[in-house]
Amino acid sequence: MSTDGDRITVPRFVAQKASGPKITMVTAYDHTTAGLVDAAGVEGILVGDSLGMVVQGHPTTLPVTLDQMIYHAEMVGRAARRALVVVDLPFPLGHLGVPEAVRAAGRVLKETRCQAVKVEGGADQADVICALVRAGIPVMAHCGLRPQNVHQLGGYRVQRDRETLLADAKEVERAGAFSVVLECIAADLAAEVTASLAIPTIGIGAGAGCDGQVLVFHDLVGLTSGRTPRHVKVYADLKETIVGAVTRFRDEVRAGVFPGPDQTFR
Repeated sequence: MSTDGDRITVPRFVAQKASGPKITMVTAYDHTTAGLVDAAGVEGILVGDSLGMVVQGHPTTLPVTLDQMIYHAEMVGRAARRALVVVDLPFPLGHLGVPEAVRAAGRVLKETRCQAVKVEGGADQADVICALVRAGIPVMAHCGLRPQNVHQLGGYRVQRDRETLLADAKEVERAGAFSVVLECIAADLAAEVTASLAIPTIGIGAGAGCDGQVLVFHDLVGLTSGRTPRHVKVYADLKETIVGAVTRFRDEVRAGVFPGPDQTFR
């Protein structure tokens, strides 16, 4: 059991850029998964709006609502004892004006036990990030591939616009973001962005030059439906394990083997 002194706070998360080791983050959308991820000792847990695709089965993250994010984040927040828990602000809350963004992010912190929000965007979201930080709400920014802009970007593509990416990263840092996710960016460019910032960068599909890495839990443990993204490394094959376990249960029930004497009350 972790103590309060073990808790990863925002300042401790930021300081790890300079002190090392590399920062690790994994997504979680429920109490059980969050407890497992937290026990593994990662620094951060992301309650991502990726739950729209991973849990709800949508083709994009766009249908996810604030109430759904809070529902999942509350479960995760109760399970996490050590990791810093960051919650995505879902589409389109970052674009409805500063008061709406502050109201939404305030709900996240008030109604869950999570410590920060993540806002997709660069220079275009600087005013929102600045207002959230002034309100005492820690913000993780998100540059590069922005899934909430998937229709405008024309799909999930590697981002290579050096000038825009450097400018976006600098602007979110100036606005007060404590870190920034760099998604699907050419590795040399992500390393350049990382070197230009005082705040940590968390890569996903952005090479090893970032200050840390984040992966979707379901991708990491082999539960992905459909194609596994190129940037993912699969560390376990739980899909085969789970299907095999359920198949054995089915066969034993049909054969009259389960429940046996050890599973029967007398």
